[in-house]
Amino acid sequence: MKLVKFTPPGSAALWGILEEERIIVTNGPGGERTGNNYALDKVVLKAPANPTKIVCVGRNYVDHIKEMENDAENLPKEPGLFLKAPNALADPGESVPYPPFTKEFHYEGELAAVVGCVLKNVSEDEVLRCVLGYTIGIDLTARECQRNDLQWTRAKSSDKFCPLGPWIETDLDPRDVGIRTVVSGRVAQDSRTSLMIFPVARILSYISSFMTLYPGDVVLTGTPSGVGPLQRGDEIAVTVEGVGTLVTRIS
Repeated sequence: MKLVKFTPPGSAALWGILEEERIIVTNGPGGERTGNNYALDKVVLKAPANPTKIVCVGRNYVDHIKEMENDAENLPKEPGLFLKAPNALADPGESVPYPPFTKEFHYEGELAAVVGCVLKNVSEDEVLRCVLGYTIGIDLTARECQRNDLQWTRAKSSDKFCPLGPWIETDLDPRDVGIRTVVSGRVAQDSRTSLMIFPVARILSYISSFMTLYPGDVVLTGTPSGVGPLQRGDEIAVTVEGVGTLVTRIS
């Protein structure tokens, strides 16, 4: 089932279920159907989450560790985490302005989990039951700010630095799905989630051991190798097998 957040003409944002090319309106994400519906091509899709926080995992694919010139022989023992603020969300298909404070604006395509219930000290065996579903995130990064600033706030949490969407897929096993990033027609990333160092269940359980996750919170699970720079006019299309494709343009 695909859960969609959208705005119909002249209306505030609504939630619905995508069935073929129509959206059946619901009372909240995954809620009861109201009886109203809209054609998909007549609405504007929105980032499908209302997070209190966006938790991100760094260095979760060995090939990405190697390309970032880190020690691939000394793999992390625990997930390495950082935060993006909710202001970083960008909608599916939205144009993201090239930031004026960087000359190294990079893309990172990722599988994202959207939390469906309160998570606190939940075991790996149980934690996936509290996932509402999965979507696609792009971790946009001002790379030299990541290197040079005292913290990663500007590098990772600037406005629109986290495109998310196009919807939430509730029927997905995240353990082995393909993830591919195409930048202006060029395949830049092509991997599978089975190659993660820490699988989704481990990541969520680990986070919940010290930080409460709430419904609507988003967890980006890491990016494979192939990250690189963007230019004005580029189009990034990230596809996750079983979910769909998220498209973002750089203006």
